[in-house]
Amino acid sequence: MTLLHPIRARRRRLGAVAAAAGLLVTLLTATSASASPEPGDTSTGVAAASASQQAEAEAAIASGEIPGVDEIIHSSNIEHLANVPKDALPGTNSDLVFQGKYAFSGNYDGFRIFDISNPRKPKTVAQVLCPGSQNDISVSGNLLFLSTDSSRSDNSCSSTTQPATEKSSWEGMKIFDISDKRNPEYVAAVETACGSHTHTIVPEGKNVYIYVSSYSPNETFPDCQPPHDGISIIKVPRKAPEQARIVNFPVLFPDGGNPGAPTNPGVSRTTGCHDITVLPSKDLAAAACLGDGLLFSIKDPENPKIIDRVQDNVNFAFWHSATFNQDADKVVFTDELGGGGAATCNAAIGPNRGADGIYDIVGRGDHRKLVFRSYYKIDRPQADVEVCVAHNGSIIPVKGRDIMVQAWYQGGISVWDFTDSSKPKEIGYFERGPVTLDRVTTAGPWSAYYYNGYIYSNDIAKGFDVLALNDRRTDPAKRVRLDELNVQTQPDYFDR
Repeated sequence: MTLLHPIRARRRRLGAVAAAAGLLVTLLTATSASASPEPGDTSTGVAAASASQQAEAEAAIASGEIPGVDEIIHSSNIEHLANVPKDALPGTNSDLVFQGKYAFSGNYDGFRIFDISNPRKPKTVAQVLCPGSQNDISVSGNLLFLSTDSSRSDNSCSSTTQPATEKSSWEGMKIFDISDKRNPEYVAAVETACGSHTHTIVPEGKNVYIYVSSYSPNETFPDCQPPHDGISIIKVPRKAPEQARIVNFPVLFPDGGNPGAPTNPGVSRTTGCHDITVLPSKDLAAAACLGDGLLFSIKDPENPKIIDRVQDNVNFAFWHSATFNQDADKVVFTDELGGGGAATCNAAIGPNRGADGIYDIVGRGDHRKLVFRSYYKIDRPQADVEVCVAHNGSIIPVKGRDIMVQAWYQGGISVWDFTDSSKPKEIGYFERGPVTLDRVTTAGPWSAYYYNGYIYSNDIAKGFDVLALNDRRTDPAKRVRLDELNVQTQPDYFDR
């Protein structure tokens, strides 16, 4: 049995000198995109740890500064209800979506469907083998959408890896019929330029629009040529998904976007978008696009219109994802410093790099502006062997307050309040200790989302977790019930 420990008075003190040396090596070898393993690779190791990294981690565990290997700790207002380990799909766990009593878990080898009618005992309903990183996932009605961002021999679920330099290689969106949850049926595919790293759906009556985010073009890739300065928009007829097709590729960066290094050292060059969040009730979208953050109108979903654009060339390295607050007067952008392959939550990095950036949205209509207010970053110490980075999270719906739950890879899960956008604060957490001490390891929660009274997390290595949050500040959220939740398609929680 894993022992659970109450909150500890631990703050970021872990060895700045050793941390700085270890992180420098890691960042120099990390890519700008996710460093998670390729489909079928069950290893979570990134690089061998140095003797000093191992020694410092061991000392930190012995002193109680960080939890032991695989040890679970959490704040007193969080209860760990369940964990379901990976099974037939051994690859990297990725994103989560929800519909009724079901949770859908993306995995680099396919996707898994859970029955969560009893959150304390989730049951596997189906596991679908369909390799193709990173298998970002969405659902709408009887349709499920799956992103493929690795070059495959064809668009089937039995495809094999193939170089992107081959013209016959395929990347893009796959569409499944999930009317029978126990037997999902693959019904269509649409190839998109540079594949689909992530995607966001915009449901519109008889159709579903898909905003496809992808990046990193290369002159040697026949289907991913520069400039790649926009997003692919796919239109899917609900009653005829086999007729899905690309209807537009709007240019979001006519000036080429953030040039990155050497003009802005340490900042990713903008060559597309990593992730987009839409707020259909307000006809708004926020996009995290490597070196840029965007606010745009989706009043016409086939023709999004840019409202404002911001950069942070001091502290942001890789604009990763975005989350609106309920009132649509704030947006939180995450920075994936180190590309998801580095220990960026230790003392050497400090509180502003690799953090969330909180922006107020001021003004009206097309004159709205994104105004920076503050950074938020977990201040619980992490070892140099633990890949830790700001990652996917969602709003916890409480009227009058802005509260978010967020995944931080091996930094665990953080519940934090940004009602005062200038003074964000953590109000709860859950985390496991290092997966191992002999390697710098990519593991921990990829996504942590609040759905119908519980927090659900997809741990890259450890599987599917369910948490209960018992706190007077968040208890009103338990009364909010949804029929469906794709976090990147944010609902209006209170106008239902």
